[in-house]
Amino acid sequence: MAQFYSAKRRVTTRQRITVTVDDLDPFGQGVARHQGKALFISGALPGEEVEVTLLEEKRQYARGKASKLITRSPQRVTPRCPYFSRCGGCQQQHASVALQQESKARALSRQLSREAVRDIAIDEIISGSEYGYRRRARLSLNYLPKEKRLQMGFRQAASAELVEITECPVLMPELNALIAPLSQCLRSLQAARRLGHIELVQADNGPLMILRHLEPLSAADRQKLEQFSHTEQVSLFLAPDSETLEQVNGEPPVYHSQGLRLSFSPRDFIQVNDAVNQQMVSRALAWLDLQPQDRLLDLFCGMGNFTLPAGEQAENVVGVEGVAALVRQGAYNASLNNLNNVTFFHENLDDDVTRQPWAAQGFNKVLLDPARAGAAGVMQHIARLAPQRVVYVSCNPATLARDSQTLLAAGYHLERVAMLDMFPHTGHLESMVLFSKT
Repeated sequence: MAQFYSAKRRVTTRQRITVTVDDLDPFGQGVARHQGKALFISGALPGEEVEVTLLEEKRQYARGKASKLITRSPQRVTPRCPYFSRCGGCQQQHASVALQQESKARALSRQLSREAVRDIAIDEIISGSEYGYRRRARLSLNYLPKEKRLQMGFRQAASAELVEITECPVLMPELNALIAPLSQCLRSLQAARRLGHIELVQADNGPLMILRHLEPLSAADRQKLEQFSHTEQVSLFLAPDSETLEQVNGEPPVYHSQGLRLSFSPRDFIQVNDAVNQQMVSRALAWLDLQPQDRLLDLFCGMGNFTLPAGEQAENVVGVEGVAALVRQGAYNASLNNLNNVTFFHENLDDDVTRQPWAAQGFNKVLLDPARAGAAGVMQHIARLAPQRVVYVSCNPATLARDSQTLLAAGYHLERVAMLDMFPHTGHLESMVLFSKT
């Protein structure tokens, strides 16, 4: 279960204790017991005896940092990233991937079992490469006036301080290779003092970069950026504000899903881990057991990650999304792939979907992929539609467990659970659950 720490911390006198670690939470913290309460220890793994510096004590838990390893776990590995423990991006590179996946699956099982009032087993773990998997990253930029130098990197954990980097091994190799030359290019710009951030995206037709600049760029700066983009073969986009995006060169980005070619805007949401996403989409469609006569409703559909591939299997597919730009992109891609049986709608998903004109014929299968807040506003509506099967894709086990209650109370059976290792080395816990009507 996620642990949330209050900003009003009562700091201890840095007391040191020795404990044996029993578990690993999904965020990479070792878990032990001290004075009858849970002690969360950064840098410790299960089975290790560690000397811990206490950092915070609360009524129900305490928090500390491993200051000395007395015994070492065989599951401890050497982090590949030289910035690990300083950069806030990864929390678990010191643990083997097997241990990371095991701890996340166990946490997911506990959360779902508590709400279902029975033991819920994790049927499978869907995973890919542990490094080189991220196809999108946002790098922060910070100018140091005293040193007259631009920093580029990621934020420290729970801090605004920047960790300057020259590599990031969790990025796809094509993006990782851009970091050092890109940093050098940006430092040479006249506008180095007035840059916001840089986004890197690996599309199937090549890498692209989006530079957020806080004032107009000079002709000399634009020329340097264009030269960099040609030399490194990266598409260049400029963003003078949060709404505007100027494509300077390169082709519009595309990626492929289940054999379909999908065009997207550099700012559109796409799944960061392509290898796991491909498996996830394939497994979700298999769980739905789509037949040529089926009508599928895809809620929180984005630009059609599931909607469009489903259109090749079902009679009719409706995607509903609250972000208008993603709806337009989804509709464009449906047309691009000649999926005339797929329709996208821009709707407020807090409204009753069963009352919409497009829902008049009903749906016998439903898929939903909400944000972290979950889908509390639509669960009753889904139950009223009474589909045969529901696949719920989740990035928050707490809201998944909460939302599951509505379907369980309506007579659905929780049939399958998969843990999705979408973000190795991090505390993100993603999952997918199949409900069927009993």
